[in-house]
Amino acid sequence: MNEVFERARQSFLEGLAHFQAGALPEAERCFELALALVPGRASTLTNLGATRVKLGKESEALALLEQATVAEPGNTEAWSYLGLAHAGLAQHAQALPCYEQALALDDGNALLWMQHAQALVRLGRPEEALASFEEALARDTGLAEAWSHRGTLLRELHRLQEAAECFGKALALGADPQVNGYFLASVRGAEAPATAPREYVEYLFDDYAADFQSHLVGVLRYRAHEVLIRHLAQAEPHRFSSVLDLGCGTGLCGPLIAPLADRVDGVDISRGMLDKACTLGVYNTLVHADLAEYLQGAERSDDLVLAADVFIYVGDLAAVFAGVARILQPGGLFCFTVERASGDEELVLLPSLRYAHSEAYIRRLAREHGFGVKALLRAPLREDQQRPVEGLYVYLSGA
Repeated sequence: MNEVFERARQSFLEGLAHFQAGALPEAERCFELALALVPGRASTLTNLGATRVKLGKESEALALLEQATVAEPGNTEAWSYLGLAHAGLAQHAQALPCYEQALALDDGNALLWMQHAQALVRLGRPEEALASFEEALARDTGLAEAWSHRGTLLRELHRLQEAAECFGKALALGADPQVNGYFLASVRGAEAPATAPREYVEYLFDDYAADFQSHLVGVLRYRAHEVLIRHLAQAEPHRFSSVLDLGCGTGLCGPLIAPLADRVDGVDISRGMLDKACTLGVYNTLVHADLAEYLQGAERSDDLVLAADVFIYVGDLAAVFAGVARILQPGGLFCFTVERASGDEELVLLPSLRYAHSEAYIRRLAREHGFGVKALLRAPLREDQQRPVEGLYVYLSGA
């Protein structure tokens, strides 16, 4: 064994130890050295590719994993991570055949079946995805993540009782109690938590950031931001000195309100969304934070606070109302939308995983926090299953 090969082997083994310990940057450096010393080895290509996938460097992993599958077509791990690299780049049509190649080599792998199912979900093939989830759970009934993902798909298919059973099993197997408890409450229609778990909302919108605007506006025909600001401009045809855009997302409200304001700032829970909003050049500052927490401590004074289609993911609005009342200038405006609850309950968690709020609830909070109701309008927010979702457009004035 020559000296160069021995150095490569030692570096490779150190990389494996770092990888197993979760020290991914150190693992990457070791595998890079091993590959530089002895190029083309399938095992090194696979492990460096896998490490980069876990580091979120999917585009850098693709070529490595493709080389590994060419050098070693029977390498299940390389095919699996190649699928994950494509999936991380939202290339689900390319991910699917990679998982299928891996399953042809190891069809007893429950995790592979689950990844196969998730690709099918992304490709809009729900019935096939359900079959793949069944295959995953037939091989490992204790795979909590598969129960949770299967429940999510059943919820989206409006098979709520089956979805509830899946979320219940996920919880029993130790899945995240906050997230899966939230999912379970949405399909049971009772015992809803006061607010959505931050982890869920942050992941949802970070994952959604790239396609958010085109899907929301183009597919769901979302117009709430336009309606909210159009009515505001008609009712209050003056310039605002300082505007806070709560839950600004990718910045749909920003370009609409900027011509009417001296300053516009935004706050959002999703860093991915803020990265998109930053490219617009209309926000003075953008803050990555939970809305209620930010409002409790922000040192600012605004004469307009906006929130378009945001409170559907907040739930209980008491803390938000208190925070806005704290920063709003006397006579300032607090304008927002909510999805309208159709029954008698003030606050309802829907199977869509969105909260709906009643008009009575909004009026009660306004009264308790010293706001006057200038206008409260009913109009659609967006579509769901090609049917309009009715909302409330609320315009409040500060004391």
